[in-house]
Amino acid sequence: MSNMNNRRQFLRQMGIYTMGMGILPSVLAACNEGKSTRHNEKDSSAAAGVTPADARELFFKISLAEWSFHKALFAGKMDHLDFAIRAKNDFGISGVEYVNQFFKDKAKDQAYLAEMKKRCADNDVHSVLIMCDGEGEMGDLDVKKRLKAVENHYKWVEAAQYLGCHAIRVNAAGEGSAEEVAKAAAESLSKLSAFGKDHGISVIVENHGGNSSNGKWLSGIMKTVNQPNCGTLPDLGNFCIKRTKPESNTPEAWAKTTCLEEYDRYEGVTELMPFAKGVSAKSYDFNDAGEEATIDYKRMLKIVKDAGYTGYIGIEYEGNVLPEEEGIRKTKELLVKLGAAM
Repeated sequence: MSNMNNRRQFLRQMGIYTMGMGILPSVLAACNEGKSTRHNEKDSSAAAGVTPADARELFFKISLAEWSFHKALFAGKMDHLDFAIRAKNDFGISGVEYVNQFFKDKAKDQAYLAEMKKRCADNDVHSVLIMCDGEGEMGDLDVKKRLKAVENHYKWVEAAQYLGCHAIRVNAAGEGSAEEVAKAAAESLSKLSAFGKDHGISVIVENHGGNSSNGKWLSGIMKTVNQPNCGTLPDLGNFCIKRTKPESNTPEAWAKTTCLEEYDRYEGVTELMPFAKGVSAKSYDFNDAGEEATIDYKRMLKIVKDAGYTGYIGIEYEGNVLPEEEGIRKTKELLVKLGAAM
């Protein structure tokens, strides 16, 4: 598993987070008989090297998670404000998923948010969600700290509403027994979801390491909260429950850690999909056939489709072999190819 798959643990300890194409000829022929697809689907297919007709066969929409550019962003080689433009112009993707770390102090900066919104509008890009880290642990057993964590997310709910997102992604982290943390997280999520409801924003939880990577545990919290605007963001790759400790709090040290306990990812996604309000298409590396080397994407997409999901699937490339741009393109190509075949 990639070291970035463990960014929750790394960022928390650092103090930042308390946290061509093998499509069958018959499919192509059927696609080409129809009328032209929507504008965003045309753009989405163009960068992947497929025809617009292919994209019409997808049962989902494609978005791009900003974390796919985390190396460039952390290195200062890319500006957060350019994310939406790059998603559209470089990859033909019209849906974007922000990461709050890259505009951490801008949640209440109306001028900055207005510029983000303008750039999306000017480029026909839709803001899908904001992934929130570093605002406290929703499952903290200390009541005061837990309430503070909930309140810290309010500004991101408001920012998401302004930008036109449908949700914010939070984490169900906490120290203590699985039962204690689950109870605390459920209380926090209930309170935050009530606030989100007033703003038309959903609160969704990702399997993001520790207890949250246990599908039964996280789905159990969803059943306890039982609010329409509280759901999950199943990540196809984040299922490491326990990992060796790094020698130091650096990305290089985390890259050398080993997963000691991993939850079955296919079982986990199956358990989380009934509550899904988004799906994260994690990818690390690809073989010569263009398939993800560590995740059976065909099997995963069948699980997603069988759950009746038709929303956004966000590309989140975390590999260390391919450049970020190439990893994004290969993930998109794979999604389009498999989605069209389904």
